[in-house]
Amino acid sequence: MPVHGEFVVHTSKPVLSGRRLLIVEDEPLVAMDNAAELEDAGAIVVGTAGNVKDALRLVEASALDGALLDANLNGESVDHIAAALAHRGVPFIFVSGYGRESLPRAFASTPVLGKPFSLDQLVKAVADMFERAPPTD
Repeated sequence: MPVHGEFVVHTSKPVLSGRRLLIVEDEPLVAMDNAAELEDAGAIVVGTAGNVKDALRLVEASALDGALLDANLNGESVDHIAAALAHRGVPFIFVSGYGRESLPRAFASTPVLGKPFSLDQLVKAVADMFERAPPTD
């Protein structure tokens, strides 16, 4: 990558350029940090939701390419959100500080990003999700 003075010149397109993402996370500061990092990587965060009702509304109302789904929303089950995303063909990643056994059984093969994670791990996990999933319309 060419360097001019103290500034690095980026010559490649951001890794998540134009990808529309939903973040479902019950901790507002975590959601904001994740959104900022994904936007820095070129993604468009179409919304964040901290509960099942808001998440389902956004899944139904938004054009999405992918989603991050916190596996525990203040004790609420995320099964309905995962099912709605799958029904629409939207790939997603579970984000969890718990083991895979705490996730909805119907989605046992869905990738999991374990908490805590670095912001670089977040961007890589989302980029990997898109490499595995067919493009959405």
